[in-house]
Amino acid sequence: MTLPGPQASQSRPAIDVTGITKSFGGKVVVNNLSLRVEQGEIYGFLGPNGSGKTTFIRMLCGLLKPDSGSGQCLGMDVIRDAALIKTRVGYMAQKFSLYGDLSVRENLDFMARVYGVPDRKAAVSHSIERMSLARYADQLAQTLSGGWKQRLALAASLIHGPELLLLDEPTAGVDPKARRDFWDEVHELAGQGLTALISTHYMDEAERCHRLAYIAYGDLLAKGTVEEVVAARGLTTWEVSGPELYELAHTLKTLPGVEQVAHFGNTLHVSGPDRALLAASLAPFHQGPQNFREVATSLEEVFISMMNDSLKGGKG
Repeated sequence: MTLPGPQASQSRPAIDVTGITKSFGGKVVVNNLSLRVEQGEIYGFLGPNGSGKTTFIRMLCGLLKPDSGSGQCLGMDVIRDAALIKTRVGYMAQKFSLYGDLSVRENLDFMARVYGVPDRKAAVSHSIERMSLARYADQLAQTLSGGWKQRLALAASLIHGPELLLLDEPTAGVDPKARRDFWDEVHELAGQGLTALISTHYMDEAERCHRLAYIAYGDLLAKGTVEEVVAARGLTTWEVSGPELYELAHTLKTLPGVEQVAHFGNTLHVSGPDRALLAASLAPFHQGPQNFREVATSLEEVFISMMNDSLKGGKG
């Protein structure tokens, strides 16, 4: 189901870049990437490790300079105005990057000082209250659990009132409830007009985004709503239930038209790009002890399919 996104308007997008490229040591990490994110939108940024997501985010927030390409972030040039962009963007790094030997309150006060926030005391108090950090306010950051470190990092990225959040794998290593609470907070912020570009490995989190993009080994492979990305891939998926699934999985993987066979609890999901060929290959097995039924293709199956194609193309 498509999430209700920001209403279309004539205002400038929060992010609008074209042909952004970055290399390190002769290796292209981000290759000719173009992306547009509307104001108030939660935009998911997905891809395997080493795909270029972090590099792209760091270029957007002014921490890295692109080798080529052009565009704007919050109406500012991503190359010429990098220093100014930093003051209006909230960036949350993949790893916890605040000071472990400072308390929650001291970390927030330090960040408020860095950004020149007026009335730091009030800003810090508001941030602590908003993120429900009051009982940990005087606790050292290094002693917090993963979920509370995440809350502190988000509070720090918001302390200066940014217009855009760039969040790099913000929920890695936290429990499901902390992840749910985090996403509820992000949607509340988006409802107030804040824009967020969020990289993630979790498919359920991708489905919480208004739109998303998938990048693999520097190349942008797909973008759009969840439904658009799934439909564009054109996969057909069958669910198989019953006995002896482990043995059956090995057989199905060898059949024409079968691209993926994956275990999902007590079932198998069998996917392929050619509906007729896949159906023909599975038809002889319908007489066996297992049950077969066609089901909707998941976002995970689409992304695995795209990653496999990228690896075949020599990008891995």
